[in-house]
Amino acid sequence: MPTAESNGVRLHYEVSERNDAPNLVLVNSLGSNLHMWDKVLPALEGKYLVLRSDIRGHGQSEASGKAFAIEDLGRDVLKLMDEVGARRSSFCGVSLGGLVSLWIAIHAPDRVDKLILANTAARIGSEEMWKQRIEAVRTMGMEALSAAMIERWFTPAYRNKHPKDVEKIRAMIGATDPEGYMECCAALHDADLRAKAAEVKAATLVITGTHDLATPPALGRALHAAIEHSSYLELDASHMAAWECADEFAAAVVQHLAATKVAHG
Repeated sequence: MPTAESNGVRLHYEVSERNDAPNLVLVNSLGSNLHMWDKVLPALEGKYLVLRSDIRGHGQSEASGKAFAIEDLGRDVLKLMDEVGARRSSFCGVSLGGLVSLWIAIHAPDRVDKLILANTAARIGSEEMWKQRIEAVRTMGMEALSAAMIERWFTPAYRNKHPKDVEKIRAMIGATDPEGYMECCAALHDADLRAKAAEVKAATLVITGTHDLATPPALGRALHAAIEHSSYLELDASHMAAWECADEFAAAVVQHLAATKVAHG
């Protein structure tokens, strides 16, 4: 199990072995771990050196035990890139992972080739919402919260048709360290990159889900409008489009990374 330390926190990561391929970093969402990419990974590993990891307090990565910001999560990713010798990479992030990827594109543009921001926004939720979420975890725990989150992450049609696949994600959420989850909620409480999004210079693909209640398409369209060299794709999915519409999601990522130019519009 490869691990690396970032500012005193032990992080778990996995990296594919195509050392001659372009680099691609996958950054997972709040409440998930690196296995949230399992459905798109087969289409990506054959073409890229893929680095994926568990964010702090998720999966097999340690919780911090102290407050941190989106900046710290971004620096964790950069540290892991250094660990595997990836000076520059493309990034694909979902939800919290998209916000972390956006921070990197703004503050470390020399490390970024292309960017995919999926089911995310420059500002996710409100201060009050994150306070309520932290209190819900503190009083009910992750297992109880997981059922409600699944209803927001997947459409009813997908939940009914693919109960075993949905259960994998529900179990992933339920197994998340509550302290690590609350620490990330606190970081999201304070994170607002709306004033900085226009500084992104990397060619960007913004992906949204038509039925996403957590980060609705309007927020994705706002990102697309703010980032000059961007394109926009809306999938027939809810919040976990990388799982619910895995084939379409992976194909869009591959197409975007292969393109030599991205037109705005």
